[in-house]
Amino acid sequence: MAHIQPLPANTTPELAEDFAIFEKILGFVPNSLLTMQRRPAMVKAFGVLTKAVMSEDSEVDLGFKRLLAHFCSRAAGCQYCEAHSLIAAEIHGISHEKVQAIWDYKTSDLYTEAERVALDYALAAGSVPNAVDEALIENMKKYWSESQIVEILGAICLYGFLNRWNDSMATDLEEAPKALGKEVLAKGGWTGGKHLVSN
Repeated sequence: MAHIQPLPANTTPELAEDFAIFEKILGFVPNSLLTMQRRPAMVKAFGVLTKAVMSEDSEVDLGFKRLLAHFCSRAAGCQYCEAHSLIAAEIHGISHEKVQAIWDYKTSDLYTEAERVALDYALAAGSVPNAVDEALIENMKKYWSESQIVEILGAICLYGFLNRWNDSMATDLEEAPKALGKEVLAKGGWTGGKHLVSN
């Protein structure tokens, strides 16, 4: 159960346009933002950053940016964001078949070598401590321009904020991402709950 419960979307009418950004991305307003609306300026600022990172004129495919988000969320252990990012990936053009092969990205023909390298980068960048090293950057530069690498890291960092937010809040997962998580992620140990470190 969430540490702080989300508020109804109509609690803060001035956030209607901001919430609409996320309805377009996910098909619903996420509980994370419904909780965050207690500080409306944070929702607005996060919306501005999201629009910049996930811009329609991106050089990196918007669906693929959501797969990057999935991998950095996996590294961080945020199960809420792991499921959300896959819902958003499908909404933005990634096939269900490719999403189903997410655990096999290193060997699946559905993933290119450039994508594999970028997903490895997302795992490394989402880890604590950060695991990005010179060899990984050099490999990235074989497939991605500097501008694209900046976009890729922007997507990873955007979700870095969400990973900290949702895992710390124990945000309750909505039904659509929960169903996709059970279908695709459960075989890898995903439960849809808060990430807990065992002592």
